[in-house]
Amino acid sequence: MLKKTSILAGILSLFLFAAEPSPVIGTLNLQGVKDTQARSYIRDWSNETFGLSPYRPNYVLPLSYSSKPYRVYTPHDGTYMQTEAELQVSFKFALAQNLLGLNEKYYAAYTQRSFWQVYKKSSPFRETNYSPELFVTVPLGTQNTFGPKLATLGFWHYSNGQGNIEKSDNVAQYPELVNRSRSLNRLYAKLTFQHNALVWDAMVWYPFGHYDDDNPDIMDYIGYGGIRAMYFYRQHLFSAYLRGNPLTQKGSIELTYSHPAKIKGTYFFGKLFTGYGESLIDYNHKNTKISVGVSFSR
Repeated sequence: MLKKTSILAGILSLFLFAAEPSPVIGTLNLQGVKDTQARSYIRDWSNETFGLSPYRPNYVLPLSYSSKPYRVYTPHDGTYMQTEAELQVSFKFALAQNLLGLNEKYYAAYTQRSFWQVYKKSSPFRETNYSPELFVTVPLGTQNTFGPKLATLGFWHYSNGQGNIEKSDNVAQYPELVNRSRSLNRLYAKLTFQHNALVWDAMVWYPFGHYDDDNPDIMDYIGYGGIRAMYFYRQHLFSAYLRGNPLTQKGSIELTYSHPAKIKGTYFFGKLFTGYGESLIDYNHKNTKISVGVSFSR
């Protein structure tokens, strides 16, 4: 246990204190640089500007406890512990803006969430989900107190990066192997509303492609839309996310809370999830999970 705690401490140190500092800290003397373009890029480089910004919360949650044991999909995995760590990295990059004269902005985004069995011998990653996105946002400019402020249209790929073992030549030689591949492509539309310190959005999506090869009934569990609300109170941020399929009466609720920590740019972060679809591999496995740790964006 002491070894695993040291591993987590190393991860937090990497995020909080930058394990390998930049070769240049502060502002360089640019007076002698005659090339104006070179001067601009040197300034960006010295200031560590690289064009990325946070998208979804970036966090390290060393303590994440599940109310039920996790499923095991191959005998080689043994059994999983109900306590693990959860990591998420999420960022976006602005591609263009105002191409149609609507003050719209175009983005590419990427989110990766990993479930790490850090307290288990050999510390395997139980599951990792990858989510690249392309989307455009259009300000609506409504002055109505409860009217929509922003419209978003996008493409969202969701995968766990596993191959379809059932269609491989290894099945005959290793019959104990099962298909761990999970994926989903979605087109989505979202409206964002705001009233004082309360921000919420309503989102609908449409699946397409060959998602039914790996997880044919996934829409029964995650549904075709969701509602997210965020409330800012002083330094506190509360959020709630509800999604599901009314026809099957299956879905999920996720509640989060964050508050600035003593180290600048970090936040105490807590999360409660209950329902289906916390991870792709277990999309049809109902679970309740509580997690605590540190986030680096909200």
